[in-house]
Amino acid sequence: MTALDETYQRHRAWMEQAIALAAAAGNAGEVPVGAIVVDEHNRLIAEAANFRERGHDPTAHAEVLVLRQAGQVRRNWNLTGCTLYVTLEPCPMCAGAIGLSRVSLLVYGAADRKAGGVRSVLNIPDSAASNHHLAVLNGILEPQCREQLQTWFAQRRQARRHPVHE
Repeated sequence: MTALDETYQRHRAWMEQAIALAAAAGNAGEVPVGAIVVDEHNRLIAEAANFRERGHDPTAHAEVLVLRQAGQVRRNWNLTGCTLYVTLEPCPMCAGAIGLSRVSLLVYGAADRKAGGVRSVLNIPDSAASNHHLAVLNGILEPQCREQLQTWFAQRRQARRHPVHE
């Protein structure tokens, strides 16, 4: 196996863990988004999923929560050397937080063509307002990430059209 194959397999493995976190969030009524931070030694240091509904917090996106946890673990807000894995392209709020955290690499699965703040709608990491260069790798397990979100939203729409009466 080449070094490139090993790197791709490592990204896939971490994204699979983020997908599992997203599934648990979806089962709890949250939009299924999961996030993981891995340090420069490829060790998991933080994991989170969306918690907006349960926490009654508009900022409780998986990315914000995982960055907070990673900062606590490292005892430093500066996450240089770390990689952030997230199942959905971060929104503008999260893209800003990611830049401020100095994460070295962002890896995401599905693009968000409505609210993406990294590549799809806005490009916050490469904007003049960003003072941190952020490497971005997108599309890792994109079909699985997209399917998870589409299925969850379809189920929610179906439940609203056909409520269960007891």
